[in-house]
Amino acid sequence: MYRPKPSGYGPRNLAAPLPTRTVVDHPVGFGTSGHLDEAVVSIRGKKQWLWRAVDKDGFVLEVLVQSRRNAKAAKWLRRKLLKGQGRMPRVIITDKLRSYSAARREIMLSVEHHSHKGLNNRAENSHQPIRRRERIMKRFKSQRHLQCLVSIHDPIANLFHIPCHDITSGHHRELRAEAMSLWAKIARA
Repeated sequence: MYRPKPSGYGPRNLAAPLPTRTVVDHPVGFGTSGHLDEAVVSIRGKKQWLWRAVDKDGFVLEVLVQSRRNAKAAKWLRRKLLKGQGRMPRVIITDKLRSYSAARREIMLSVEHHSHKGLNNRAENSHQPIRRRERIMKRFKSQRHLQCLVSIHDPIANLFHIPCHDITSGHHRELRAEAMSLWAKIARA
């Protein structure tokens, strides 16, 4: 039986349905910092916004597809994030969109808010797999289609995302093998 190393990563929670499952034994919640970002997606000629929350290790915590890019949508993402995580981060890092500051005045007042061009690369890079999928699929067909895709894609991506900066190569191989065996169980079910 696999026993997690002190870093705390490994598979868990097989009983939950796939889209809502946290399939990686990642420390619960944000940890010390969270990154929020939004990206525009064109669906049938209309702009939709893909809002994303990522923790400091690159694990996707929440994804939301909205037709708005305003304070109301930013508040919605923060509420959904608090409900799902159960605790607040010490720092939230965003880009310079003013909607984040407006949402901060009502939700997560005690959390430090850093907004700078280069600090939010963790969240910016988390959009890349969805962008690749968008090109392959020749665009998304509807907002519902995109929301279903990201709700399934991100937990699976989290399963295979193993931060290797603080673990040994042998432990990394163990975690990768464990993730593959968990994926085989999920695929069979």
